Amino acid sequence: MSSSTHVKAKTDRKPKIPHYQDIDGFRIPGFFSVEAYKSALGYKPRPDDLFIVTYPKCGTTWVQNIVACIFRGGKPFQSALEFFTETPFLEMTGSEAAETMKRPGAIKLHLPFHLTPWSPNAKYIFVARNPKDCCVSFYHHTERMPGYQFEKGKFDDFFELFIKGEVDFGDYFDTLLSWYEHRNDPNVLFITYEQLKKDARNYVLKIAEFIGSQYKEKLEKDEKILDDVIHHSSFSFMKVHLHKHLAELGAIPKHLIVNNPDIPEGMRKIMLSGDFELSKKDSEEMTFIRKGIVGDWRNYFSPTQNARLEKKFRERTVGTDLTSLWKDDITITIIGGKEEVEAAKNELNSLIAELKDTAETTTEIDPKHHRYFVIRGTTVLKQSSNDYGNVTVSFPKFVSNSRKVVLKVAKDFLEPAKQSLYEAVEDLEEMVTVECLIPQEYHRTVLGTRGRN
Repeated sequence: MSSSTHVKAKTDRKPKIPHYQDIDGFRIPGFFSVEAYKSALGYKPRPDDLFIVTYPKCGTTWVQNIVACIFRGGKPFQSALEFFTETPFLEMTGSEAAETMKRPGAIKLHLPFHLTPWSPNAKYIFVARNPKDCCVSFYHHTERMPGYQFEKGKFDDFFELFIKGEVDFGDYFDTLLSWYEHRNDPNVLFITYEQLKKDARNYVLKIAEFIGSQYKEKLEKDEKILDDVIHHSSFSFMKVHLHKHLAELGAIPKHLIVNNPDIPEGMRKIMLSGDFELSKKDSEEMTFIRKGIVGDWRNYFSPTQNARLEKKFRERTVGTDLTSLWKDDITITIIGGKEEVEAAKNELNSLIAELKDTAETTTEIDPKHHRYFVIRGTTVLKQSSNDYGNVTVSFPKFVSNSRKVVLKVAKDFLEPAKQSLYEAVEDLEEMVTVECLIPQEYHRTVLGTRGRN
């Protein structure tokens, strides 16, 4: 595997940040309707609902078109309005779009599991993609869509946001891992972008079977319909026809948007806001479909960026078989002089040995104590690391209210490290909180002595 080498000049340039908004601790595009997003979270799934869930730029539009063609007997969407209303993007359009959607249809989501409207009776297709290609595709999507206000934004700036989980729809790994835990649920189909790319025919049939055995039988009995589904959901077809449909949608006069009952309220607000430009005015490229290839990350990642993302991937996915899904791409190429390469190789081998010796377990801690550990509990975690080697404790997002905590430590010290956490929690349970009113003029003195007065 190779990656391009970038020579970067040191500058004091302030990184450009896309237009985002944070709603209750979760980041969404700045041009989305807050009301629509909140109503999406409160949507109550119907037993016949089918959800297509991905992290952004992991094959959502592709699978939306596959599913639609399966429902339509191989026929594609005839307009962008059909695309947005018959496979509504729930966080953008709001719950009304799902409630009034033509059925059978599918609902699109970009949410981690804990925020997803869930029902054991509904069905969920989750599509995962190599994080490197996802990052590159997400960058282009953000840079090209005017609503993000990121035109001419640098890939290096976006990479920093992506690896820190500070882009819209949160951390890639939070979404991937939350759905990976449910990959064997009977109402979840967990597939990858790369599997679909490598063997479209078999995975189209797998999707059809998951939706309902009658759809698979129909495709197997009529090869022409199966071929039409594959053709009309291909990137070459979508790039031409979906681009054309979206251009037509963007040209609809505002008075027709206001009075069109088929356009959901959340989507209507965006279309009338002035932020509903799906591509730059001077661009012939459509925002939703770009290349649709595997491995394009090699044209963008520097060796350092590659190593950093792979390190995070291994740290976040330890104890899972997720690495095997992208074994051809999740490898590290070391570039440099002979001595530097050998030193880096030894360091890498030591890290791999440490990871192999690492065990992971989950436990439960009352959410009221999570903030203490995350914000003020470094002393506890440092002491655990001193006693038991490198200890990593992962807490859920504050907004999730989940009790689940993930502990990673050397196998031999798993139980002692867990016990030290429990002891810290017991100490917290015995503590009391007292509010002290201190005049503002004394705040600096108190903070300067770290509260020892």
